[in-house]
Amino acid sequence: MKTIILLIAMLFMSSVILKAQTIMNIHQSDGTVLQIPLNTIDSITYTITNPGNLATLTTSPAINISDTAAISGGNISDNGGTPITQRGVVWGNDPNPTTANNTSIDGSGTGNFTSNLSGLTANSTYYLRAYAINSAGTAYGNEVSFTTTTGGGGIVSNPGAGVTFDGYTYSSIVLGNGQEWMAENLRTTSYANGDPIPNVTDSLQWLNTTSGAWAHYDNDSQFENPYGKLYNFYTVTDSRGLCPAGWHVPSENEWVTLVNYLGGTSLAGGALKESSTNYWFSPNTGATNSIGFNAVGSGIKIFNGIGGDQWGCQFKNDYGHMWSSTPNSANLGQGMVIYPKYDYSNGPIGGTEKNNGIAVRCLRD
Repeated sequence: MKTIILLIAMLFMSSVILKAQTIMNIHQSDGTVLQIPLNTIDSITYTITNPGNLATLTTSPAINISDTAAISGGNISDNGGTPITQRGVVWGNDPNPTTANNTSIDGSGTGNFTSNLSGLTANSTYYLRAYAINSAGTAYGNEVSFTTTTGGGGIVSNPGAGVTFDGYTYSSIVLGNGQEWMAENLRTTSYANGDPIPNVTDSLQWLNTTSGAWAHYDNDSQFENPYGKLYNFYTVTDSRGLCPAGWHVPSENEWVTLVNYLGGTSLAGGALKESSTNYWFSPNTGATNSIGFNAVGSGIKIFNGIGGDQWGCQFKNDYGHMWSSTPNSANLGQGMVIYPKYDYSNGPIGGTEKNNGIAVRCLRD
């Protein structure tokens, strides 16, 4: 019995000695090896000496919104100097969601990515941000919001019911914020009450008119489709109505609502623009046409400064000006427009002369 007890004791002491002599080998990049006895280690921590910066990214507007689902995503333009290990979107019913809220995981690395949101509640407003994680931490993109439909699973970003007016049938899109927009530029030659809108082709007559008028780009009907007709601001604000019954030329505030829905001024132009280079000069920067708005570079009928009295058309495939119904409060000789451009993704809003000829989109009342 004593022999057995002694043997067990010897085995236990041998085990303790072996454990005490266990060595941790740390292989360094220069080929050397650090050897540290385990029994001398109290804790292990590590420090990243150059963690880099937070990533730079933007959030894509929500599309294909139903009562329970939506699609969004983002674009990571700069990884901050260290690899992106995780990316996706976060969302919730309160502003400024974080990864503590609902989170998608959509791969790693920079560039564009798509996120599918599911399990949403019908008729609810959600706030959404893209995120990217690197060694410096978690960065978030701009916040966008959207509202789910009331039930039935119908997609509300495209298509809408559209409308027929003055012999033309226009397609439309219905957005998650409730706006229904024509998905193509207006081509009417009549006001809503049936009165004709004069087609003014003479440059001086166009310059001097203070009533409604329309023209084709370069007075050439080949540009009718898809650029539409160009109208002066007096047509837009005529009491007879430029858009069909139940529709109107959007106000500046209604354009701002659309811009915010698309993620803000820095992103809206790209989201609005038709995505090819058929109707925009290359490179058509940032163009995604993500809601099917199909904005084209319709150009503008504008004073060109030759001899002081000549008017011509310029900027086709360069600018896509579209009127609002709002005068420019800073310059009463101007009306407010939104003007996407081929070489940036912005969707800025600003003023231009009332007798310029510009494209029109209509918004359902």
